[in-house]
Amino acid sequence: MKISYECGPCFLRQAREAMDLSCDDDLLKIEIMNDIFNFLADNFSKDTNSNKTGSMMHNIIKSKTGCEDPYFREKIQGNEIALKYLPIVKEILKENDCLENYVKIAIIGNILDFGAFTLDDDIDAIINDSLNDELAVMDIVEFENSLKKHDKVLYLVDNTGEIVFDKLLMAKIKEYELDITIAVKSEPILNDACMKEALEAGLDEFGEIVEIGAGTVGYVDSEISDEFRQIFDSHEFVISKGMGNYEGLTEIDLSDKDVYFLLCAKCNTIARDIGVNLKDMLLFKK
Repeated sequence: MKISYECGPCFLRQAREAMDLSCDDDLLKIEIMNDIFNFLADNFSKDTNSNKTGSMMHNIIKSKTGCEDPYFREKIQGNEIALKYLPIVKEILKENDCLENYVKIAIIGNILDFGAFTLDDDIDAIINDSLNDELAVMDIVEFENSLKKHDKVLYLVDNTGEIVFDKLLMAKIKEYELDITIAVKSEPILNDACMKEALEAGLDEFGEIVEIGAGTVGYVDSEISDEFRQIFDSHEFVISKGMGNYEGLTEIDLSDKDVYFLLCAKCNTIARDIGVNLKDMLLFKK
């Protein structure tokens, strides 16, 4: 997906956040922000790839600060808090264990920023309210047909915390007797799940965890490893979580695959690109 004008302020917001998590040196932050201004001035245009640009910006911050994983505390906290709410979610699903509710739970994980919540927040109310909301795009029939049609699926996960809720959908998928390959980032980027966080969340209970060969914002086809490309090419059925993976996968030809996107449209650029409203929950085939 290409950028919109609104991506500019978002890049700068992310840069500030990452710098604040990386170091306390204000003079260094000014130097880095100047580098980012120059980088964006040279690379921000209507044909700019959003994921690759964001990835390069974060690499500037990592290189300058020497901090390879600015969000490591947030990732730990995200998984820990989400795991505490897992029993509540399981109880909710006992009342209605239809496939649609498992999809909704996985998307709700994409909505919730677990690192920003505490145990005093009424997470179960948020979950219940979201379960009562309709999916704005709901290709659930096609999705179930793909579950019945294929014998394996590639599941591209997104953030920590969120991956704990992905476990529930993976368990439901296993009822259809599919082998699941779970793809994570090879290097830290934002609060995306890497191998360490995926193992801590217990994703290995449901399938083989593989690395994509890169630490990029979402999926960037030019950056994945040859090993992961073989895995990607060998799967006709792909489940893509989150906006970053949507942005990247829409840049490549997917005509030979059943690809389903599960996400919440959390920014105007994504919402416009898909043709939905801001904050809509979506399951759709591309």
